[in-house]
Amino acid sequence: MTLAATFGGADAALLATIVVLLVFSAALAVAEISLTRISRAKASALEESGRPGGRRLVGLVEHPERFLNPVLLLALGAQLLQATLTGILADRLFGAAGVAVAAFVNIGVVFVVAEAAPKTWAVLHAERAALLSAPPISALVSFAPLRWLSRGLIGLTNVILPGKGLKDGPYVSEEELLALADVAVEEDVIEEEERDLIESIIEFGDTVVREVMVPRPDMVTVPSGFRVADVMEVILLNGYSRLPVVGEDVDDIVGLVYAKDLMRAERDGHDDHAVATLARAARFVPETKRVAELLREMQAEQFHMAIVVDEYGGTAGVVTLEDLIEELVGEIVDEYDREEPALEPLADGRVRVNARMAVDELNELLHVSLPEGDWDSVGGLIFHLLGHIPVEGEEVVCDDVALLADKVQGRRISRVVVRRSAHADGARAEGET
Repeated sequence: MTLAATFGGADAALLATIVVLLVFSAALAVAEISLTRISRAKASALEESGRPGGRRLVGLVEHPERFLNPVLLLALGAQLLQATLTGILADRLFGAAGVAVAAFVNIGVVFVVAEAAPKTWAVLHAERAALLSAPPISALVSFAPLRWLSRGLIGLTNVILPGKGLKDGPYVSEEELLALADVAVEEDVIEEEERDLIESIIEFGDTVVREVMVPRPDMVTVPSGFRVADVMEVILLNGYSRLPVVGEDVDDIVGLVYAKDLMRAERDGHDDHAVATLARAARFVPETKRVAELLREMQAEQFHMAIVVDEYGGTAGVVTLEDLIEELVGEIVDEYDREEPALEPLADGRVRVNARMAVDELNELLHVSLPEGDWDSVGGLIFHLLGHIPVEGEEVVCDDVALLADKVQGRRISRVVVRRSAHADGARAEGET
C-alpha cells in the first residue's frame, strides 16, 4: 500500500493543524525577540511618529512582565502540541519508522521554521517586527483566562523557588549596563565620553566620602587666634574661598571662615580682630557617608564644605562640593591651580604617580591588577605591603608590579614610581615573540 493510499482526510486535518501551530510558534518567536529588544524610549519615538501599532507597543514595553509570561506559555504549548501531532501523523503514515521521521521533523525542520529563522528576522528588523507583533500580542494578553493561568504558574514557581518574582520587574546588573554602553559606543549611538560618564555615575553610588576627601595632612587651616589680615593672606596665597578654623589642634575645628567675610571685615577696619569672631558653624560628616547622599544634602541645605571625621571623632579630612562633582566629571582645574599631574610617564617606560591616586584608578589606567582592600590609595597599598614606613627609594613588588617610594616626606609617601617587574616584562616579551 502506497503512502498516498494511506493518507486520508483525518491525516490532512492533522497536517493542516501542524502547519498552523508552526506558523503560530514562529509568530510568537518573533514577538518574544522583537518586544524584548525595543526600549521604552524607542517605543515612545515610534508612537510619536504615528506608526501603526505604536500605542500598543508602548503599553507592552512599559510592562514586559505582563506579556512575556503569556507569550512563553503559549509558545511552549504550541510546540508541545505540534510535536505530539507530528508523532501521531508520522506513526500513522510510516509505522515503526515514524519515530525517526517525527524526530527529524521536530529537531530539524521545526527548529529552522519556528525558532532560528523567525528570531533571526526579528533581530534584524526589530522595529518592524515589534510593530507587527504588538496588536495581536495585546489581544492575547487581554484574554483573562490566559493571563490568570500564566500568573498562577508564576505564583507556583515563586512558591517552589522563593525569592524575587517577575512581578517586581527585570533586573539588570551594573556590569550589564556598562556592557550595553560599550555596545552603544561601538555602534556610534553614544560617544566615548558619554560612556565614561555613565560609568562614573554608576560608581558614584558606591563611593564614600573617605575616597574623595582632602586628607588631614593636606588640609589648609588657620588658628582661631589669627588676625583677620593674616588669614586674608593665607586665603590669597592658597586661592581658597573658605578655610577651617582650628582651636587647640586640627581635631578641634571651631568653624569655617569665608573670604567674603574677611573682605568685609577689612573694609570695615577690623584687620586686628581674631578670625574666631567671623567663623561660621561647620558641618561634620562621617568618612563612611555615601557621596551621593552628601551631594543631595549640600544641594538642599546650601553648603559647600564639610569636615570629615573618623570613627573616633578625630578630623580625617575635608570635603567640598567641587570634590564630589569631580568624582562625576573628572578633575576641575581653574586658571589659578598649580597641581602636579596625577600620572607622569618617564623616559624608561616607568610611570610616576601621586601617592594619593586610588588603586582602582591606577589599575584602569595601566591595565594592572593591584589588590584593593582597607586602603584607598597607592601609598596606602605600599604601607600595607611593607608593614613599615618606607624610606625614599624603597621598592615592593605586588602582582608583577613594582612600586617604588619615590618621594617620602616625614612619615608620608608623596610620589610613587610604578613599573612592571622583570618577571612580568619577560612574560610579556615571550608572549609578543
